[in-house]
Amino acid sequence: MPEINTDHLDEKQVQLLAEMCILIDDDDRKIGADSKKNCHLNSNIEKGLLHRAFSVFLFNSEEKLLLQQRSNAKITFPGCFTNTCCSHPLHTASELEEQDAIGVRRAAQRRLQAELGVPTDQVPPEEMTYLTRIHYKAQSDGVWGEHEIDYILFMQKDVDLNPDPNEIQSHCYVSKEELKEILEKAKNKELEITPWFSLIAETFLFKWWDNLHNLKQFIDHDGIHRM
Repeated sequence: MPEINTDHLDEKQVQLLAEMCILIDDDDRKIGADSKKNCHLNSNIEKGLLHRAFSVFLFNSEEKLLLQQRSNAKITFPGCFTNTCCSHPLHTASELEEQDAIGVRRAAQRRLQAELGVPTDQVPPEEMTYLTRIHYKAQSDGVWGEHEIDYILFMQKDVDLNPDPNEIQSHCYVSKEELKEILEKAKNKELEITPWFSLIAETFLFKWWDNLHNLKQFIDHDGIHRM
């Protein structure tokens, strides 16, 4: 296994790597907990280690999608463009709660505030629509990667933003046509996007986006899309 050097990380990043993620089996049943660091090591992913995650897609009143460009300090997919917010519920009582995915939605509220500075009262969990789950695996480099069952959360709201530069280096709202241009640039290697965002954008996103006010028809809490 390659030597894992975290000397370049600041104290906050080291603390984040020590946070405990929720370990799950292929059917999203809880089986334990492990550190964020261990969950993102390719050596563990290759042995089947799988954790719970979420992806938030936040739209404004003009139906534009908020994108972020991940900080270069991120251990996985630094500098990549992606959807509004992508992270993990923690192995804590409030975020382990599974009824209506309330624990995951609470985690999303927490991370929207931490990454983008969105006041928590502007993004209450009950206003987030949990659509479905996606299971995917991707390597970031020789050491780090992702292996997640990703809860897809949609929300339409005008919010205040104050991004943390340690988390996000840029952000923008995009129309459907503007996102299509970004996806084309990614195909031409002009910029990079995260693998989960690429998968979602190439399969479900535009269909969901076309029906922002009628998302109930797409809600599927029983199945898991294997990608």
